[in-house]
Amino acid sequence: MMSLPLMTRVCCRYSSTSVRQMRRKAMLDRIIRVDHAGELGADRIYAGQLAVLGKTAVGPVIKEMWEQEKEHLATFEKLMKEHRGRPTVLLPIWNVAGFVLGASTALLGKEGAMACTVAVEDVIGDHYNSQIRELMSDDPEANKELLKTITKFRDEELHHHDTGLEHDAEKAPFYSALTQVIKVGCRGAIWISERI
Repeated sequence: MMSLPLMTRVCCRYSSTSVRQMRRKAMLDRIIRVDHAGELGADRIYAGQLAVLGKTAVGPVIKEMWEQEKEHLATFEKLMKEHRGRPTVLLPIWNVAGFVLGASTALLGKEGAMACTVAVEDVIGDHYNSQIRELMSDDPEANKELLKTITKFRDEELHHHDTGLEHDAEKAPFYSALTQVIKVGCRGAIWISERI
């Protein structure tokens, strides 16, 4: 028969491990849900931009970035199934809002579309960096695969940001105001998607 002090230690150890596992599961669900929502939004933004600018000189550049976003979205859809996570309930809104944002900024011309890309990818780069720090502080070994995925996607998003700057984003009408409004919208969408 086990002594009371030994039983207490065993129970406490099991309890703390269980709590850690529950916290990790909640963290992973939140990260995968918000990143899935963000990649859906990015997919729709580029679809909107391509609908307006697809037959222009910048069309192939937008198409190339869109192809990477499709890969990102497919990856998070797969991760959601693997982790038995749920998508945000706001997916239908992000679907429409993303397309409208992409198309409306593209109507301002190539520069407007690229300003949108710069604003969105700047916020997403910061967002992915925060997640990388969170996953590293939790358990880098247990989170190794997700860290690898998010790091790769962050690097690609930052490349999109730089591509936007190379294609005259800063020449967009009201560049500073436009990018600040888009950034606030992106941060709000992230905050909401992490929760519902």
